[in-house]
Order: sequence, then C-alpha cells, then structure tokens
Amino acid sequence: MTYHIFMGELREAIAGAVQELFSAKVEVALERPEEQFGDYSTNIAMQLAGQLKQSPKELADKLATEIGKLDFVEKAEVAGPGFINITLTDQALLASLDNKPAKPLKGQTVVAEYSDPNPFKVLHVGHLYTSVVGDAISNLLENAGAKVYRVNFGGDVGLHVAKAMWGIKAKLGSWDYKAIRSMPEDGFVEWLGEQYILGSFAYGEEEKEWGKAPEEIKEINLQIYKILKDNDQNSPIAKVYWEARKRCYGYFEKFYAKIGTHFDKYYPESVCVEPGLKAVKENMGKVFEESDGAVVFKGETHNLHTRVFINSDGLPTYETKDIGLLLNKWRDYHFDRSVVITGNEIYEYMQVVLKAVEQFEPELVKKTAHITHGMVKMAGAKKMSSRKGDVIRAEDVIDVAQTAAKQLASSNNFEIALGAIKYSFLKSRIGADIIFDPAESVSLEGNSGPYLQYAHARASSILAKAKKDSRLETRDSRLEQAERSLTRKLGQYAETVENAANELLPSHICTYLYELTQAFNRFYESSRVIDDPRQAIRLKLVGKYAETLNSGLNLLGIAAPEKL
Repeated sequence: MTYHIFMGELREAIAGAVQELFSAKVEVALERPEEQFGDYSTNIAMQLAGQLKQSPKELADKLATEIGKLDFVEKAEVAGPGFINITLTDQALLASLDNKPAKPLKGQTVVAEYSDPNPFKVLHVGHLYTSVVGDAISNLLENAGAKVYRVNFGGDVGLHVAKAMWGIKAKLGSWDYKAIRSMPEDGFVEWLGEQYILGSFAYGEEEKEWGKAPEEIKEINLQIYKILKDNDQNSPIAKVYWEARKRCYGYFEKFYAKIGTHFDKYYPESVCVEPGLKAVKENMGKVFEESDGAVVFKGETHNLHTRVFINSDGLPTYETKDIGLLLNKWRDYHFDRSVVITGNEIYEYMQVVLKAVEQFEPELVKKTAHITHGMVKMAGAKKMSSRKGDVIRAEDVIDVAQTAAKQLASSNNFEIALGAIKYSFLKSRIGADIIFDPAESVSLEGNSGPYLQYAHARASSILAKAKKDSRLETRDSRLEQAERSLTRKLGQYAETVENAANELLPSHICTYLYELTQAFNRFYESSRVIDDPRQAIRLKLVGKYAETLNSGLNLLGIAAPEKL
C-alpha cells in the first residue's frame, strides 16, 4: 500500500481521535522534533488537560494508543508531561518524497514591487539586494499558485532629476542634445550619476561658490514637471531629459537580465502624480488639510507623525506619488495582495502614507504588505551616500564576487559569483543589516551558495555514473538508519516551502537546503551508492536529493549547475 503523507493528514487523524475519544474539537499543532524523538510531535494532550480536567499524561496515553493504530505510523510514544512523539513507517517516509508544496494562492493575483531605482542615478548594492529578495519572494508566491506581477517604481521626476539635469547643463554649457546622443551607452549612466553628484553639491547651502544654483535647480524641477504634463518632446531641455531617461531604463533592463530577474511593468513617478494629486484634493478636509501653504496629513491622531503631501510650491511630494502608485497598481491588476519591499529607513514614512490611504481606501491597505530590509555593507566599507558619490555600485559587487570566485577554477564563474551573492543576501532573515564578504560568500566549506551548487553538481555526477536498470523499484525496501535520516529530511521540503511562502521569508529555504546537504553528507559517508546491493534505493534518494536542491535553488533564483 502506498501512502502520501502530509502534515495536514496527520493532523486530521489526530483531531479525529480526539473527537472520538473525548468528544472535543481541537486545532492540532505538529512540530518536527530532533530525529531521535520521532518524525513529529504534538502537545495536544496538554492542551486538552485544562479543558477536560484530566491528567495530560493519561490523555496522551490514550491518544498515543489510537495514533499508533494508523497504518502509516510505526509507533506513537508519550514523553515528559504529555508530549506524543510519532514515528512514521519507512513506507510512509518514502511516500512523503512525492509531497508537493500546497497551492493556497491558486487563482489569486499578487503585485510584487521591488528594486525601485531612480533614473539619473546608478544602481547601487541596495538595489541589487532588494532585486534578489524581491525575485525570491515572487518565486515563492508563484510556487504557491499566485499569478505574480513584478513591478518597479522609480523617480523620473523630482529634485534628484533636477540636480542631475543642472549638472548636465553645467558640464556641457547648454542643453546639448547632440552631445548626449553621441555618448556611448557603456558608461553613460555612470557619467549621469557624476552630474547628479555635481548638482547635489551645488544645491547644498554650504556650497556658496555655486551662486544661484539652488534657485536654478528648483526652476529646472518645475520645468520637468511641465515637460511631462505637456508631453513636450521638442524643447532643448525636453530632448535632453527624454534621451537620458530612456537610456537609464535601458540600463536597468540590461542589469536585471544579467542577474536573472524581470519586471512586467515600470511605474515612473510621473505617471503616479495625477492620480495621487486627485486623491489628495478629493479628500481635503476629510483626510488632508492645509498648513503653511502646504497640504499635510496629521498623523499624530493615529500615533504617527505629520507629513507633507503637496509642498508650498504646489508640487506633489513622494507621499502623493506613492498614493498614485497604489491606485495605479489597483487599476491595472485588481490584486488580491500587494507586496512592497523597501529599506528599513522608510518604514515610518510608509506607515503614514498607508494610514492616509486607509482613510479613503481601507481595502487597498488591508491587501498591502510592506516588507523592509536593512542596509547591505561590504566588509570593511563605510556607509553609502549617493549625494557624496561614495556608493557601492551593484556592478562592483558582482565584479568582486567574480574575482573571489576565480579561486574555484570553474567554467561557470559568473553563475557561481551570482549564486554566492544571492545566497549571502537571502540566508539571513529579512530586516537586519547584511555584511557581504566576497571571500566568505564563495567558500566551498561553509554555508554558501557555491557550496550548495557544488553539492548539486556532486549529486549529478553520482547519478551520471550509475547504470540505469530495473532495480529502481523501492516499494518493499526497509530503510537503513542513514537512508532513513536522509529520507526524513527530504520529506520536509514541501512544508518548508509552504512556510517560506506564508511568511515571505526565503531564508527558510536557505536554512533547509544547507541542513539537507549536511544530512546527505552523513548518508554518503556511511552508504556506498554505486555497485552496492542497495544501489536502487540509494540512487532514488540521490536523485530526489538532486531534484530538491535544484528546486530550492531555483526558488532562490540561483542556478543549479550539473558541473562546476
């Protein structure tokens, strides 16, 4: 008889026993104990004890007897004050290898917003991090059955653009469109970033030698809003603006393709201005109010803080554009869920924006999850500042990882370097700061992406050496201890993926995959595979191990090469 065991089925069986024995309805919680205690454990007897006014030990004894009668249970034992430890049969464990993660989001639409770079600036390590995390979370949601739309929000208007444009004019002496057009693609955005830095210094009050630069930058800011409102394509400043903007988006696309992610839609800030302004103006007096010539939301009434949504010049702030973004995403996708991934530094900002929207579109806020992450720092590097020009570029991180990966003498140098970066970012719980150490990230002796890639290549090599024959039938096999331990760990994959999707934490996958490789190493040390009397069952386990590594790495956006 073949058994297909899910945790849910065991929960149902235990709940049925509780109903039959004690006429009680309960939610059964199952945990994975250390292997010597069994495959699952439950404290259901202790939960029932207070309700039934009986000893948890006596309740556990009765329940263990009933659980032990299940066909797929080898034994059920009572431990301590009333825990029940459950050991599955070997056949049940083997059947669990076919478990697939559930699809609870089937039929749902999810919008995942991440990366969010600003045109007129270079991509830095923070953009690389949020791109990696956002892609992995999107993969998890897709694997759970959702239709996921990856979207990207960026500032094509605003003071940073005006600073860069001022820098361009200062550098070229005029709005020289021909000079811009003649510049090569390679290095253009880096050059543009230099002009942004120039404009930022000129705008600073401490830079007195720049004279009227602050006023000129403010005027350029107004001009850019007018260019977009009027769809001006022909004025000298407009031609320079549109060419630089187009090149920036091309630069983004090229980079995303390089790291293996993609976006279904870009939302420039400019397309979010009008819907945001409309929403703010329609809710004046109800949600927003005037203050010193500006329009604000008084967050103090919600234990937050006040923020400006329209400044005293009549221009929308980031807050209003974020309102427009949320409304645009709803218009385009009518999502069941919206996931927004940003840095920790804008947590309080987003709390205010969402609280403002909640006053007139509460359902959209209920459907929105805001995930924040810490900063990424290179080992020994100082804090970044794009205004000062001391950013760690995203490309620089890839370059140093590739240099570090050269020590492995692999033909897949880029795949290994990218896997090293992604795994280093994803193995830590989202929220904390990340210290990226290139040498550590490519190590084959620790918890690293290349180590897992090597583990997959090693398993693939074993399978390649095996002769395919009819001995892969394993239905009647009893498992030896090392085989059982590996089978047990492999059977946990589906529930691990489900937990990672539920909690939006790719780090669960990383932890599991590393633990799985450790279980495989223990198995391989004691269990010969090729030309062993137990080759059939062991090859099945090696094959499932390689398949699981491949699946898990793919969810993380990491390649699983068959050779290194």
